[in-house]
Amino acid sequence: MTEDAQTPGSAASADAAGPFDGVGSTGAPTPGDGTTTHEQATHAQPTHVEPAHRHAHLEPRTMPAWIAIALAAIGGALTAVQSRVNGQLSASIGDPYTAAAISFGSGFAILLVALALWKPGRAGVVGIVSEVRAGRLSWWMLLGGVAGAWFVATQGLSAGVIGVALFTVSIVAGQTVGGVVFDLVGLGPAGRRPLTATRAIGAVLALEAVTWTLSSELGGAAPVLLVLLPLTAGFGSAWQQAVNGRVRVAASSALTSTLVNFAVGTTVLVIVMVVHSSIVGWPTELPAEAWLYTGGMIGCVFIAVQAVVVRIIGVLVLALAGVAGQLTAALALDLLVPVGDQAVDVATIGGAALALIAVVIASTRWTRSRHSARPAAPGGSGS
Repeated sequence: MTEDAQTPGSAASADAAGPFDGVGSTGAPTPGDGTTTHEQATHAQPTHVEPAHRHAHLEPRTMPAWIAIALAAIGGALTAVQSRVNGQLSASIGDPYTAAAISFGSGFAILLVALALWKPGRAGVVGIVSEVRAGRLSWWMLLGGVAGAWFVATQGLSAGVIGVALFTVSIVAGQTVGGVVFDLVGLGPAGRRPLTATRAIGAVLALEAVTWTLSSELGGAAPVLLVLLPLTAGFGSAWQQAVNGRVRVAASSALTSTLVNFAVGTTVLVIVMVVHSSIVGWPTELPAEAWLYTGGMIGCVFIAVQAVVVRIIGVLVLALAGVAGQLTAALALDLLVPVGDQAVDVATIGGAALALIAVVIASTRWTRSRHSARPAAPGGSGS
């Protein structure tokens, strides 16, 4: 995966940025972030007009949007596979918290080895420390791994009982709502993205898909709580994608941002595992099947992919494109390799199909963008 360093002046202009752009822990614009006040721009305006500054999400990039969407879909498929792996590991151990700690911990170990071999990744750690100290990156943006830890924990708690397809459709609802919210407030590295008609229709259809799917389950065998848990994990996942994208920009390295994510998540899950096992007892044995321990490796891949593409397509489209991959893989797994007695019914298939339609609508730009910004003053942020 290419580690592309950020060039000076690549930040969005003040009128294009969201409330989190160039904002440190104090909530005030930070020095050197490329923003220019209205008074400064007025006095410094030259007689000629400079080329219009481009928004962060419209600036030149090495990856076309369609490739970013395709990668997000592949990452979504890997999420469904990880859900099956972690669900089975949890069932084999009999302890979802230990299973989650093993999954995250193995991913963290892989990333530490990669960091030792990859110099740009080590430089990214220094970059993150510098950005936090300077106030250009808020410390709480390093906590995306907490949401990741909860996501993996819900896989162990729910996926093995309700099936990957139903688990995934429930995740969709939380991701959709979170994607809308975090795009509107500008939490992601692409800054604020308005809720266009196509995005709104796509979000509504995704929620309708979840309602349709859950309609057959609320009165059925699937426990309601285990169906609702993934909703919260999905919302947290959208937040995680946004803040991890911020960390990735600060580090100029997807490896570094992924490492930070796994370090935080592993710490949280190990603490939970120790407390839980101290109360109820430790697992007596671990399964011998090697594939049950691949969840962490799979997580390394899709978290890195998300951190790279979120700046290109935004939080909502990232979430919905991931949904396409998740639902396709989840349905395939539940149809071809079902778990327990949880069958895939017509409502689950129909809900998945409707969610895929939502992804297409939300990801399509039906009209030419009229997004523009004021001309940049000399010495301000350039294009």
